Amino acid sequence: MKNNSNSNNILLLCQAALIAALYIVLTFLANAMGLANYAVQVRFSEALTILPFFTPAAIPGLFVGCLLSNILTGCALPDIVFGSLATLVAAILTYKFKKNKWLAPVFPIAANAIVVPFVLLYCYGIEPLWFSFLTVTAGEIISCGILGMLLLFTLQKHAGRIFHQA
Repeated sequence: MKNNSNSNNILLLCQAALIAALYIVLTFLANAMGLANYAVQVRFSEALTILPFFTPAAIPGLFVGCLLSNILTGCALPDIVFGSLATLVAAILTYKFKKNKWLAPVFPIAANAIVVPFVLLYCYGIEPLWFSFLTVTAGEIISCGILGMLLLFTLQKHAGRIFHQA
């Protein structure tokens, strides 16, 4: 039984690491296209925020991926801290409410729509605040709501094989 538990822990650790790495790569891709930062943000990596629907490994994976992405793309310290915490809270809530797949994108959209506009204002001086609420929410709806749900429906067909818990 202990061996099975160790196998499961290793599987979850590997899944978390892969999710973090994928989040970073997708953030860099969006950043290279000018989509990952400032008032209008369509981070492809945000589509991954639906992954706690499938595995608890996505919670640390998304948090670490967001944290490292924000550090590596040169974000301001409050952006690194509060943006990553918003992702963490959203991932935890997505996992807790995983019985309803339609809620999977709601928590990441809401967390980022609330936190990121204030970060943009106080860290980068992007005004007006109401416009940032509008643009960040729109970007999150595209990233999490549309791309994330497309990812969820695609992964759902193979979830047993992809996210199998040993």
